[in-house]
Amino acid sequence: MGTLEGYRQAVYHAGTRSHATTTFTCNLCGRSNRLPETPPEPETPTCASCGSNVRTRGLIHMLSQELFGSPLLLTEFPRVKSLRGLGTSDSESYANRLADRFDYRNTFLHREPRFDIVHPSSDEFGRYDFLLSSEVLEHVLSPVETALQNACRMLKPSGVFVFTVPYSLEATTSEHFAGLHDFGFAQLSDRTLLVNRTSQGEVRVFDDLIFHCGGGSTLEMREFSEAGLRSLLATAGFTEVRIDGEDHPESGIVRRYSWSLPIAARKGPFAFSKDATRDLAEQYQESQKRLQSLLRSFLLRLALKMRLLGQRAGAKRNTSNTGRP
Repeated sequence: MGTLEGYRQAVYHAGTRSHATTTFTCNLCGRSNRLPETPPEPETPTCASCGSNVRTRGLIHMLSQELFGSPLLLTEFPRVKSLRGLGTSDSESYANRLADRFDYRNTFLHREPRFDIVHPSSDEFGRYDFLLSSEVLEHVLSPVETALQNACRMLKPSGVFVFTVPYSLEATTSEHFAGLHDFGFAQLSDRTLLVNRTSQGEVRVFDDLIFHCGGGSTLEMREFSEAGLRSLLATAGFTEVRIDGEDHPESGIVRRYSWSLPIAARKGPFAFSKDATRDLAEQYQESQKRLQSLLRSFLLRLALKMRLLGQRAGAKRNTSNTGRP
């Protein structure tokens, strides 16, 4: 891994020198920032305005590509309220902006508005054009296949699931707590233990626990592998899986690692609904009207300014002629 990381950093420096890329525009807030001299850690905040990092910018870049076929800034997303999306513990740095653009709601497992992808209501099936999830699936209870199957069932036939999870380049996904059935946490000195009684009645104690951001609800349940993820997604019903491993320095997306990259899993070929097409057409017409109004206003101001300048020039000539003998 170290050799691969060194190679990527060398390529990064060569690319930034050849393209003279020293700044980037955050695709979440539109703020201009200085590009770090070396590829940062995925979680390191690198936008001085909204605090976004490579992971969150990569997620929104992938969503833009999947919905519009182009890497738009989030502030440039068209307002298409007929597109319905669901977020699972999404960051406020982009959740509020998504809610402004789409029929989108953000949800949480342990606070309102609540949603559990392992146990969704049947009313949620077939409702969404896109699902968004970042660093969540590694925490859901086993079997993780249930969560992925539900994600696929919740999408419309042309829907897409855009997400990130930590994953390795190993051959298979590693479940940390196989046979988890009836379990709880116990505190022993300065350590937290997981105590599990299997379905056969066997008691097992796990003490090598990994928590993300603290708290039992953020216990890492597994480490995915890229190959394992592709297999799980195909089994869940997704027909196409795309992983974005490219750098996009203009948006501050420069990968330090070649794993744990944004993933888009499609249920079927993308297609705008009639309602979404109508929303885009109406927004285009409205933008054309605004543009024409601005152009007329500009031309009017220009004409008035030229008329005023002409009047001033005429007054100067008259004054000059009056002063002659």
